[in-house]
Amino acid sequence: MRRGGVLAAGAAVLTVAVAVAASLGLGGARGEGADGGGVDVAPVTAPVTRQTLVRTVTLAGDLDYGATTPLAVAAEGTVTWLAPVGVTVRRGDPLLRVDERPVLLLYGAVPMYRALAAGATGADVAQFERNLAALGYTGLTVDDTFSAATAAAVKRWQRDLGLPETGTVERERVVYAPGAVRIGEHRVRVGAAATGEVLGYTGSTKVVTVQAQAGQVGWATRGAAVTVVLPGGVTLAGKVDRVGAEALPASGGQEGEPASPGTGGATVAVTVTIADQRAVAKIERSPVDVRYVAERRADALTVPVGALLALAEGGYGVEIVSGGGARTVAVETGLFSDGRVEVRGPDLAEGVLVAVPQ
Repeated sequence: MRRGGVLAAGAAVLTVAVAVAASLGLGGARGEGADGGGVDVAPVTAPVTRQTLVRTVTLAGDLDYGATTPLAVAAEGTVTWLAPVGVTVRRGDPLLRVDERPVLLLYGAVPMYRALAAGATGADVAQFERNLAALGYTGLTVDDTFSAATAAAVKRWQRDLGLPETGTVERERVVYAPGAVRIGEHRVRVGAAATGEVLGYTGSTKVVTVQAQAGQVGWATRGAAVTVVLPGGVTLAGKVDRVGAEALPASGGQEGEPASPGTGGATVAVTVTIADQRAVAKIERSPVDVRYVAERRADALTVPVGALLALAEGGYGVEIVSGGGARTVAVETGLFSDGRVEVRGPDLAEGVLVAVPQ
């Protein structure tokens, strides 16, 4: 994971524009005539426009399958097969085999903490029955009771898997995950004892992870729209999926430098999902940029940043051009974005012409 940080912001740099304006004067420019004398040159003007201004912030991120989750199994014996790294395992598929018997993936949030047999009741029973029904086994009612009909469906399931038809679901036979998983790593080898964490898995779709400053994650609300920029400039729509609950200290900026002390450099992991998975199907892992809207001004009066003038009495103004004349008026500035600036003042209205020194 590369270190995330703010790369750029969509705000104009006011200091440069004001310096240019001040050096060129406030009114129309003076050119040189054929006789060497000065002649008046009409100023370049631009209209005041009403529009929405947006300031964006860009963060560094990484595109991959997300964090790896360890997978522990309850089966005792020898690992005889492991699903290959990179393979997506879906509901009902084997994750591994222990003593040549499969350990299967099912979907759910309740862990497999006990064997399930006729007479058992609870949320874990309902979860298992939902999976059995989704796999196409009929004749049972999906509820929180393991009935005789459930046991009959389990026997058919066991027969299809080549297992003894007991009608009881062994605790070590099933592992639950929220959905399909991608095998990210093997933590044991074939031939090793099947104890503890034997696999690491990720989600089956690619996501983007950014490390955002812990004190600046107000933008990262679940469902918030962002833009993901791939190498080469291709942009994709993304949405914030989750924000990490743990703030991590920042690492040193250069090799050998100590980490930032205190909380000043702390970061939080923000996960972004991408709906168009086809656009990233051929990318296994890549650095990307993530852009989010930090500030928005709707229906704002704007002028080119170059139209701003530094006033002798302090603050800023613009030169309004009308009726063959010009006058300088003070303005209050707001948001800067894409070469324009929000301005407020009693003499400003949409369509009014202002001078833009060249």
